[in-house]
Amino acid sequence: MSGVLVTREGPVTTLTIDRPDRRNALSPELMAGLATVVREAGHDPQVRVVVLAGAGRAFSAGADIEWMRSGREADEAENLEEAEALRDGFEALDTCPKAVIARVHGAAIGGGAGLVACADVAVAADDARFAFAEVRLGVLPATIAPYVVRSIGPGATRALFTSGRSFDAEEARRLGLVHRVVPVGDLDAAVGEAVDAFLRGGPKAIAASKRLIRDATEGLQLPDLPRRITAARTSDEGREGLDAFLEKRPPSWAPSSDS
Repeated sequence: MSGVLVTREGPVTTLTIDRPDRRNALSPELMAGLATVVREAGHDPQVRVVVLAGAGRAFSAGADIEWMRSGREADEAENLEEAEALRDGFEALDTCPKAVIARVHGAAIGGGAGLVACADVAVAADDARFAFAEVRLGVLPATIAPYVVRSIGPGATRALFTSGRSFDAEEARRLGLVHRVVPVGDLDAAVGEAVDAFLRGGPKAIAASKRLIRDATEGLQLPDLPRRITAARTSDEGREGLDAFLEKRPPSWAPSSDS
């Protein structure tokens, strides 16, 4: 289903982003597929827990660069439609009534880190690396902003969104983006323990608890997020940032490598 592999074991559905050749980069098509399978799991009375994972070496390295490049030729309406598809994927995961666990290893960058923020519990391998690096491409992490602010608070979000710097799994744990860090070889066992903890809770109580948090933070849901990211992607700065990335050079606003 559009780059998402669905497997089922008893009350646990695992959704694996299955684009290992592209480090599980996110595209509108993939996020639309993710939204579909998440909603199906959410409506299935036999599913109690959803585990979100990434195939290959990374959880998700963020937005697909090829998609971003194609956006330079698209008109505003097309860009807005794609941004809305991305938003819908995150929203489906965040509003899923079932318990959601993120199984994180390798890179979780930009939208990949945003997916982690949508989970109820995130378990990370000690090799995981995170970043909200959009500003370094001249764009902004508008689509994931509400989920990240809910997860780590406005102060930490501001520092990471504006600097774009990377951080490791232990820092992610201290910030609250990740809830447990384990050696790579222990990752599946730790995810299993998180699954067991959720299975001990009442399914309706878990869903109601998740709804409670959403209602209490309703003000974080800004209606114009797709338009904000579309404006940034099509701006002169956004185009320069993407060109610089593709050409493997610093963008015009950054210090040169020899300075």
